[in-house]
Amino acid sequence: MTVRVRGIYTTALTAAVEEIVQPSSAIEDRFDEEFSMGPAAVRIETTDDRQGVTVHGRSDDVADVVTDLCGLALDSFAWRASLPRGGVFAGEVVDTLGSGALVSCLPDESNPDPILDDDPLPFAGGTTGFLPYSNTDDRVDEGDRLRVQVVETRPPWSDGRPVLDTDIHVAGGLATLHRGGRRSSNGPELADLLPEDPPEGWGIDWSPIADHADLDDLGAVIDALGERAGALDDELSDTADPDGVAPQAYARDEATCWLWFGRESRFALDDRRRSVTTTMPGHHRIKAGTNTASTAVDFVEGVCGDLGSDPEEFPFAVVTEQFGPREGDRVGIGHGKPDGRLIDLGPAEVTKRTEDGQVTVRREISSQGSYDALGTDREPGDAAVTKVKEGRWWYPTVYRGEDGESKGTYVNICTPVEVFPNEIRYVDLHIDVIKRPGGTTEIVDEDELAAAVEAGTISEALAEKARTVANAVENAF
Repeated sequence: MTVRVRGIYTTALTAAVEEIVQPSSAIEDRFDEEFSMGPAAVRIETTDDRQGVTVHGRSDDVADVVTDLCGLALDSFAWRASLPRGGVFAGEVVDTLGSGALVSCLPDESNPDPILDDDPLPFAGGTTGFLPYSNTDDRVDEGDRLRVQVVETRPPWSDGRPVLDTDIHVAGGLATLHRGGRRSSNGPELADLLPEDPPEGWGIDWSPIADHADLDDLGAVIDALGERAGALDDELSDTADPDGVAPQAYARDEATCWLWFGRESRFALDDRRRSVTTTMPGHHRIKAGTNTASTAVDFVEGVCGDLGSDPEEFPFAVVTEQFGPREGDRVGIGHGKPDGRLIDLGPAEVTKRTEDGQVTVRREISSQGSYDALGTDREPGDAAVTKVKEGRWWYPTVYRGEDGESKGTYVNICTPVEVFPNEIRYVDLHIDVIKRPGGTTEIVDEDELAAAVEAGTISEALAEKARTVANAVENAF
């Protein structure tokens, strides 16, 4: 299996993969070995928000990568895209917006076979994509049916939808084949010497990185892309017109998966990276915060020697003082769900921060109703005071009325909390502990945790950890 990796997790993942291809210049400098520029069976890319990675490629190979990464720590989560990159669909326009159209590509229940037979991944990301008007030559209106291809995916915790195009292509890092296109004139010098040509009816565009490949690697890339293009031609030649079958999948030959890394997973990746080069405690945890923090980490590791390896040595106070959040700042509360969604509970004001990693935030309540499980009234003017501690598997929120009287305490059981400059993040594990105003305590939502295990969004090992934490919190009350 050949793998191409990009983003802040590249060194750690390169250290764990047997055959890396198309490496960045930094990876070539860091590893004392020869790398091929040949085709990649799997592509791993850091998500735009740096919280995890996208894994794309042949289903069996993607399954191997996902299995490995899910084993990093209990707080690694993985989901499979219903609409994978490169997939071709008969879609139906269900809405038109200012810059593009929403296109339904699949009936909600129409998903391919799982790629992990013994532990099927849950599907995520939805079955509707976004078609920019710039990606189609024809005017589209609600009710239109057309053939589309997924050209960009979006992780389920983001607000975006997969991006669609009406042109068909096959991408492979060094080059992209376009159905109905022409051969590009800006390819590498060696391209003119290749005996291989794209299949009939396909044009080729070369990536700038192709200039660094030798003749054998360029030929191998064209062979691999040509094989995929030929297979796609065969599948599409026997498909019905979109008008009669949309929404429906025409071709999903490759798989796309997303992995969300929690705090413990990032520290496990630190260990992998440390086997190759100087890596400070919390390397990936800090880099996941902001691009500015990422640059600072590179500087520290470049000028310092041994920086330690114990997660307890993570310099929380220094990191938050430099990059935030500080007292008076406003942060979001990213309440992740095991099915891949992310709910923003903020904004909240940071009212206190301690050097040992505890941050207190306050939110104003503006809606009416009742507080879940507590059974007390929620009224405008109430305040929610939340205390989180970096790395802890739980956090309490105390609800108070305008008169200061407590309306109860809700303790959320979650993956280890991370306090980023603009957002507090974790994944909710469903089970919670409550303390009512009268002082009685109770563990709630155990049935939701059991349902999540049954659905495959939470592993049994993680569920057992959540139950253990909940019992400890209740006993502490």
